[in-house]
Amino acid sequence: MSFSKNILETIGNTPIVQLNSIVAEIPCQVLAKVESTNPGNSIKDRMAIRMIEDAEKSGALKPGGTIIEGTSGNTGMGLAIAAVVKGYKCIFTTTDKQSKEKVDALKAFGAEVIVCPTDVEPEDPRSYYSVSSRLVSEIPNSWKPNQYDNLSNWAAHYESTGPEIWEQTEGKITHLVVGVGTGGTITGTGKYLKEKNPNIKVLGIDTYGSVFKKYKETGIFDKNEIYPYITEGIGEDFLPANVDFSVIDHFEKVTDKDAAIYTRLLPRTEGIFAGNSAGSAIAGILQMKAMFKPGDVVVVIFHDHGTRYLGKMYNEDWMRDRGFIETKKAATAIDLIQKHKNLKLLTVLDSQKVTEAYQMMKKFDISQLPVVNDKAEFIGSLNDVDLFEALIDNPSLMQANIDSLMQAPFPSVKSDTSIEQVSKLINKHNQAVLMTDMGGNTHIITKYDVIDSVG
Repeated sequence: MSFSKNILETIGNTPIVQLNSIVAEIPCQVLAKVESTNPGNSIKDRMAIRMIEDAEKSGALKPGGTIIEGTSGNTGMGLAIAAVVKGYKCIFTTTDKQSKEKVDALKAFGAEVIVCPTDVEPEDPRSYYSVSSRLVSEIPNSWKPNQYDNLSNWAAHYESTGPEIWEQTEGKITHLVVGVGTGGTITGTGKYLKEKNPNIKVLGIDTYGSVFKKYKETGIFDKNEIYPYITEGIGEDFLPANVDFSVIDHFEKVTDKDAAIYTRLLPRTEGIFAGNSAGSAIAGILQMKAMFKPGDVVVVIFHDHGTRYLGKMYNEDWMRDRGFIETKKAATAIDLIQKHKNLKLLTVLDSQKVTEAYQMMKKFDISQLPVVNDKAEFIGSLNDVDLFEALIDNPSLMQANIDSLMQAPFPSVKSDTSIEQVSKLINKHNQAVLMTDMGGNTHIITKYDVIDSVG
């Protein structure tokens, strides 16, 4: 039999997938290293288990201990999975900008999660960094992995992610593109690949509100660069020890909006349900297209799975609230008649016989008719329900004039009347409304038109 002894043995050996439609304008092959196939659905599983195993060897993490870490969610998930298998407790601090799905996922593994404010300095006692450090000092037999400064982070990628990419591309990789947060992935993977081929370019994806790009280009840590941003998983307001700037050749900043838009495009164009940093990376690749030439092989790392962002980037209301996608124009009366806007309105004269109206309704399979006089004025209406009741009581009315049986005329609305107002006018006593367009043509709107518009 072939099986893993526990879930931790399934970490790594993730697939590389060629991207097509979404990078059609890039002049070379672009491959995605899809890390969501790890058991915790993210690349952070790799470094989580490595940090724990190194801490066990050093004695920093003892049996029955409590793991306490500040995390955006994915590292916490990797740590939580390992903790379940190895018998540790977990307490995680995170920021209030992280998706609810990430927090709920951590809780699913029995972890305690403390949500802290985003818009504070790292040194602020309320920050998720500070809160996790305080808890470690207060809780006996606890250990803080400190993914930002724990060099086991980049070592995990040096020993696994880098070699996998080298083997999967048969050494043909020319560019590595990685969203940079803790820096472990880009540093470890980049170090390994550059040792294999110093000509490989390592490109980091940064976000506006983060300090990485300017620090790389100028050596200046500029606090004026720091401000709150929405993009998850990349960028920082300090310099983690795991970010080796000598390994990174270039940083490309991507806006929150572009990151969110391209995150949503990935499943629609490539069938890959990836997280927010993947969208950032794709936007960054497109911005850097002048750096690539035919024959190049670009590998981009997709850090995590789209399910972590269902309440955010994959939610249209969330996107609209932030102006990332256009607010859908409210439907009005003119929108309701689009399916039959070119059809002539059927009417009957008040002087015609009821039987003629009945035959017309039967022929065109309609349930109501406007009634007009010889001046083409709308003076009444007929509907199948009232007509049926009247004829059941007195069949001879079939030969009566329509004006003897007609109901009140249908209400009239303007072309810009809202769908809400139109729907209020249609009820069991009134089956339709009339609308005159800019060309002077009158159209009928029924309850079916309203239902179609919201269905």
